[in-house]
Amino acid sequence: MRTREDILRDAELLYRFHADCGGAPAEADLLLAAGSHDLRVPRHAASLFLAGRAPWLLCTGGLGKITEGLWSGPEALLFARECRAMGVPEERLLLEDRSTNTGENFRFGRELLLRRAIPAESGIIVCKPYMSKRCLATARKNWPELRWFVNAPKIPFSEYANADCPLEREIELMVGDLQRLRVYAELGYQVPVEVPEEIWRAYERLVSDGYDRYVIRSEKGRD
Repeated sequence: MRTREDILRDAELLYRFHADCGGAPAEADLLLAAGSHDLRVPRHAASLFLAGRAPWLLCTGGLGKITEGLWSGPEALLFARECRAMGVPEERLLLEDRSTNTGENFRFGRELLLRRAIPAESGIIVCKPYMSKRCLATARKNWPELRWFVNAPKIPFSEYANADCPLEREIELMVGDLQRLRVYAELGYQVPVEVPEEIWRAYERLVSDGYDRYVIRSEKGRD
């Protein structure tokens, strides 16, 4: 019988693996806040913008698998509201509010910059810590013209969960995202990411523990 400590130990292994993407440059041409249910993401993106890390802040996201049941409006609109409240000027905010998955965040964001004729050669992704690897792999596949980096909020696993981001759902999402690092590369949705055997075994144990809500049942599934 697995203990709660066993489960949390494996969950933290996944969290740290997902979040480890190296550093980001001091400046880039674009900040992209990847849509999600976590409003700490746009707040962190706004802090980076106000620190002069990029001249544009792109908020992405329509309604996804979590927010479609929680929020009445697109993720990008709520993200932009948080950014404005922190002092990001309206004229430096870009909104992509149609996407329903991570790949669309980048494809639709790319289309928006092309329509606006905004030049960009590098971008910093701001996302949930445990989405870092998948966002980076997805960006490099769907928007390959830019050099991409990640700067997620620096929140340790023990402090991430809160009322808006409950721990059990966090573990379920991390398990699903770990599987997607393999499956989505095979399907051509993102560039390959090496998953060490130790991390994959932790994933399998958590699936056996019942954390399989977001595990893909069909090889054609996508979110």
